[in-house]
Amino acid sequence: MIDWLFRDRRTGKITIAQAPNAPLIIFMIAVAVRWAFRPSGTTRTVIDAVAVAALVYWAGDEVLRGVNPWRRGLGCAVLAALVIDHV
Repeated sequence: MIDWLFRDRRTGKITIAQAPNAPLIIFMIAVAVRWAFRPSGTTRTVIDAVAVAALVYWAGDEVLRGVNPWRRGLGCAVLAALVIDHV
């Protein structure tokens, strides 16, 4: 089961985590800006929207193109958490 869950279907290597891609980097920068500067009003709304949009894009990409079931499941879990948090 471990092999099936974590094996990269393209390379054959075990893949649990990967280097952040552009959407995840954008999300992390938005969160860091929000934490460091504690903006309010429209600025906070825009930063929050950028963070959520980047994370939704990243999670959706993992669901559709994740290299193994673990990565696709991680994308599903993040999307579910975002839906629960924003409903």
